[in-house]
Amino acid sequence: MKYCDLHCDALTASNGERQITRGHLTASGCFLQCFAAFVSEEKERFAAALGMADELDALCEKEGYHLVKSADELQEGKINALFTVEDGGAIEGDLGKLNTLCGRGMRMMSLTWNFPNELGYPSFPDYKGLCAGRVPFEKRETERGLTARGREAVEAMCGLGVLADVSHGSDRLFFEVADICKSYGKPFVASHTAANSVHDCARNLTDEQLRRLGDCGGVAGLYFCADFLSSDVSAEGQKRAILAHARAMLNAGGEDVLCIGSDFDGIPPNPAMKNAGEIPWLFEELIKEFGSRVTEKIAYGNFLRVLSER
Repeated sequence: MKYCDLHCDALTASNGERQITRGHLTASGCFLQCFAAFVSEEKERFAAALGMADELDALCEKEGYHLVKSADELQEGKINALFTVEDGGAIEGDLGKLNTLCGRGMRMMSLTWNFPNELGYPSFPDYKGLCAGRVPFEKRETERGLTARGREAVEAMCGLGVLADVSHGSDRLFFEVADICKSYGKPFVASHTAANSVHDCARNLTDEQLRRLGDCGGVAGLYFCADFLSSDVSAEGQKRAILAHARAMLNAGGEDVLCIGSDFDGIPPNPAMKNAGEIPWLFEELIKEFGSRVTEKIAYGNFLRVLSER
């Protein structure tokens, strides 16, 4: 079954075995792969994002990916590629730089990563404390959301046709983005996340958030980061967890919400889903439980709709 993957970090993958390769994508039937320019720790974030746009151009030339800017440009029989940005700090608070990145083909941008920036605040209130073990894994940022410039950026994104991505964003940021996008009649996305009802983690969406996403016509991509899915990191435990998250996201948000957002090349290998080549087993299991029609919406239909409506 063909599918769309809303998020990977192949453009900034470190040394080691890649989870996103031409071979893996071909074997799994990938139709559209979103490639994120991740810039959070860069000093020259805008320049870094432009550099990664150049890297994607070169990667598409080398691997034969078909680079697209809209749903109309997608081609059957190709591995289509879409340029996205992870961490709105890439525009350095300058809406002119947002326009420039849009001109380079960016069609999705997350407002934050794990640290505050000019646009807003992340899901973890103290990421360094979390990494050092001083902050609980499930502690959520609930008070701080978009900045004034962040609200301006989301409004500008709605006008430009750039999907606002709330992945890594705080709870308040999520609902503020939802309100803005709703007022513009535009969908928004959580490109890589999971269900907090299955595993309590600040990076996972609550049922209320999943319902709101569905009400706004948006989608959520299910990621495969083992730590965010379950405390059971065995292969069987992770397989059960992936299916449980898919089930919970569908139950909360409806059949138009769920997509795939692997986060490959940004996460350690999941023992149940080591790389993109292993994605087909998930669709096989979803067909058994939900049937072919719903599974096709999860695999590609839901995101292609949002890409057309952006």
